[in-house]
Amino acid sequence: MIGSLFAGISGLNANATAMTVIGDNIANVNTTAFKANRASFANVLSQSLGGSAGNGIGRGVEFWGTSPLWTQGSLENTGSATDLAINGKGFFIVQDGTGSNYYTRAGLFHLDEAGDMINPDGYQVQGYEIDDAGNLGNLTAISIPGERISAPSATTELSVDINLDSRTATNGSYSTSQSVFDSLGNAIPLTMTFTKTANVREWSVSASIPATAGTGVAFNPAGGPAAAITMTFDSDGNLTIPASDQTLRLTLTNGATSPLDITWDLYDATLANNGDLTEFASQSATTFQRQDGYASGVLRSISVDEDGVVTAAYSNGQLTPTFQIALADFPSYDGLEKMGKNLYAESLASGQPMPGVAGNGRLGTITPSAIEMSNIDLAQEFVKMITTQRAFQANSRVITTSDEILSELINIKR
Repeated sequence: MIGSLFAGISGLNANATAMTVIGDNIANVNTTAFKANRASFANVLSQSLGGSAGNGIGRGVEFWGTSPLWTQGSLENTGSATDLAINGKGFFIVQDGTGSNYYTRAGLFHLDEAGDMINPDGYQVQGYEIDDAGNLGNLTAISIPGERISAPSATTELSVDINLDSRTATNGSYSTSQSVFDSLGNAIPLTMTFTKTANVREWSVSASIPATAGTGVAFNPAGGPAAAITMTFDSDGNLTIPASDQTLRLTLTNGATSPLDITWDLYDATLANNGDLTEFASQSATTFQRQDGYASGVLRSISVDEDGVVTAAYSNGQLTPTFQIALADFPSYDGLEKMGKNLYAESLASGQPMPGVAGNGRLGTITPSAIEMSNIDLAQEFVKMITTQRAFQANSRVITTSDEILSELINIKR
C-alpha cells in the first residue's frame, strides 16, 4: 500500500505541473504571437514481479515535458505602419546592444529617436539595405533617420498635351507654363509661347524663364541654338514638323549647373507621334503636363509591403525603398531556446538559422499594419483544465483510500 501512496503523489505532482502549463497558456492569451504549450506525461519505470515482463507494476507517472504548438495565430490590424506580422513560417531577427541575435514573431516595432526600428525592449530589427540600383546589401540594423533628405533631381525630360486652335488668326498666340527643376532643386517656371504664323497650319514656338533664374532658353543646341522653332500640322491636326523630339537648353545664372538641357518628348522610340500636340478647331488649352525633376524633400513617413520592403516617403513625392526586412527559418522550431519577452535563441537542437526575405523558400509573407495574436484556444484550455483537475482529484482519492486501507490494517492488531 505504501507504493500506491507514492503513485498517487506522482499523479498529484504531474497534474499540478500540467495545471501550471495550462495556467501559463491562459495567462498569455493576449500575448503577441505567443505559442501554446502542450503538457506531456510518461509512466514511471515498472517493477516486474515473478520475472515476467507482463506482470510489471506501475510506479506512477511523471511530467514528461512541454512542446509548443507552432500553429499560425490570427492577425490583428493595428493601423501602425511599423507593426508587422508573419503569415507563414519564419521569425524576425532582432539584435541587442551586444550584437547577439534573437528571433521573434512578435512584430511590435517602432522607430526610436535615432530612426532605428526597434522592438519594445530596444532590440534593433535586422534587414538588408537596398542600394540605388535595387540590389540587396549585407544584413544590418534597419535605420531611417528623420533628418534623412531626398536629394533633388534636375529635369531631363518634359511633355505637355496641348491643343492649338486652328481658327487662330495670324500672330495670335497661346502660352502655357510648367515648373522644371535645376540641379539645386529650384523650381523654375518655363513658359512656352505658340504664335500662329501666316502660313497654313504653322506655328512658331519660343520659350522663356524668369531673369532671376537665367538668361534665356534656346532650342536644339546641338544643331545650332535657335530662339524659336516652327511646328507644322497636317490637315487632320496632327504634328508633322518637327519629326523628332526637341531639346530646350536653359542658361542658368542662379548657381545651379548650367546649361540645363531638357528633352521635349514629342515622339516615341519608333518615331511615332505621341499625339501630345494637336491643331483642332477648339479652344487652345493645356490638358496635361509632366516632367521628371523634383526638389529636395524631407522624410514624411515609411511603409512596409508584403515582401518586407521598407519604403521611405518624402515631402517631394519620392518613394525610396531603403531596406528589406530579414526573416529566419530553422530546421527545428521545437529546439529553439525560450528567452522570455517573446524572444527565442538558436541552440544545438534547433540548428543554425537560415536568413532570407519574405516569400523566399519556406519563409512566409509579411502582413503590414498588423500583429500576430496568440494561438491559445480558450475553450480547449478550459477542457484541459477540467480534465487535469479531475485527474488531480482522482489521484488525491488514491492517497486517501490507501490511507484508509492502512488504517484498517493497523486496526487488525486491536
